[in-house]
Amino acid sequence: MLNVHLRFTDSVTKAVLPVRLRITGPTGGTFVPLGRLPIFPCGRAEELGGHVRLGGENFVTIDGGCEVPLPSGVPLRIRASHGPEYDLLDSVVVLKPGQMALRFELTRWPTLRDGWVSGDLRAHFISPHAAALEGASEGLNFVQVLARSSSVLARDGNTYPVYSNICEFSGQVPALSAHGCDVFVNTLNTHPMLGSLALLNSHRIVHPLSFGGIDGPDDWSVCDWADQCHRKNGLVVWVDAFRPEGGLLGGEALVARILEKIDAIEFDSLPRSQPFLPWYYRLLNAGFRTPLVGSSGKESNRTALGSMRTYVQLAEDSWVEAIRAGRTFISNGPLLDLTVVGGVATASVESRVPFEKLELLQNGRVVAAAVANAVTRFTAELKCEVVPSGWLAARCIGGAGSSLYPGGPVFAHTSPIPLVAVPDEARSIAIGQLRECVTSTKDWIESEGSFSTEKGKEQLLARCEEALAVLGADGR
Repeated sequence: MLNVHLRFTDSVTKAVLPVRLRITGPTGGTFVPLGRLPIFPCGRAEELGGHVRLGGENFVTIDGGCEVPLPSGVPLRIRASHGPEYDLLDSVVVLKPGQMALRFELTRWPTLRDGWVSGDLRAHFISPHAAALEGASEGLNFVQVLARSSSVLARDGNTYPVYSNICEFSGQVPALSAHGCDVFVNTLNTHPMLGSLALLNSHRIVHPLSFGGIDGPDDWSVCDWADQCHRKNGLVVWVDAFRPEGGLLGGEALVARILEKIDAIEFDSLPRSQPFLPWYYRLLNAGFRTPLVGSSGKESNRTALGSMRTYVQLAEDSWVEAIRAGRTFISNGPLLDLTVVGGVATASVESRVPFEKLELLQNGRVVAAAVANAVTRFTAELKCEVVPSGWLAARCIGGAGSSLYPGGPVFAHTSPIPLVAVPDEARSIAIGQLRECVTSTKDWIESEGSFSTEKGKEQLLARCEEALAVLGADGR
């Protein structure tokens, strides 16, 4: 075998493209570039970077060029991808004796209007350098690596608390810019029952990163985290929203959203026991317009950066303010567009991975749908007159996982476009369900919360009461 140099470029600009790469031989064996491993760890926080395992197959991430020991005279299957906006390269080549170079071009298909960028708003346990390389190979413009509190069992038999990536905190400026991808390091602040927040674009760390449970009493507050982040010009994102693994469906994070302390809500690529969308629609129907952001939630080599991502439409502002304004859609492949002009909504989608249908939603109900057209790429478009009531959004849904991100079904969803007030009946139902969540949080504080002082308990209960007052007895 000879060390063969591979290079991947854009078919139009000829710029070198970082890619996710897999090379297999005729018997299924894999060939990896020098410096990469054919087998690598895939446990939580285990040596993230340079490798990813998706759909039972191992891939490597490269900066667009690499050297790989390869045999000649046998068919080699080479697969490479650069995110959802490029066609997947899937080519079979046979090296000639003495051939030491292979060149490949990937084709971009322009669908998004100017001004759109994509980012992954939450990943953990990965270095900025590894995040920049993998993010670039997935076609991301920026990645947020979030420092978080966790614990590690040391060789001395003791368990110690650790704060991953804390020394790399960068806040409002990139910790690293490489391969065309900016990597920021901010924080994930967590309570096991009351909720978790991603505090982004904060010029300083908001401490503590965790409280409650094994991290001591429940005297701190999710609302306090949000307030401090905003004082530091940050963006507050509700993470693990309506995921009740801790026992509470909304927790204090829901209280914080009702009190207008949260800027956006996250949809990640990780498994859920509780569906997210019904509760998200209830939040919107109750009158709390909340932009959507997408994150991979990556914490092992079994998840690719960008496997759920945020597309942000920039204007004269930053991506932070664009998210705050709701100019976003989330996706693991399809590229969505939604506009409303003169009472007519137009939605379209284009995707290089198969999907089933495009849907237009008004106040959480499907008001129009179009099936996928697979003549060339997978596309769909619909136009629909809409009454000025509540909110609109578009979503694209598919069945099983795709060749791009096989871990979950194909999915994309826009942030809501507000029209006017949600009809009273739908709003009243949604508010009643949110009141139940807030009441459950209040009951937990009173019966199960652990407080070193009565003051902390009273403050949390006061915030719950404030949220219930905002919701009102029968509606806002």
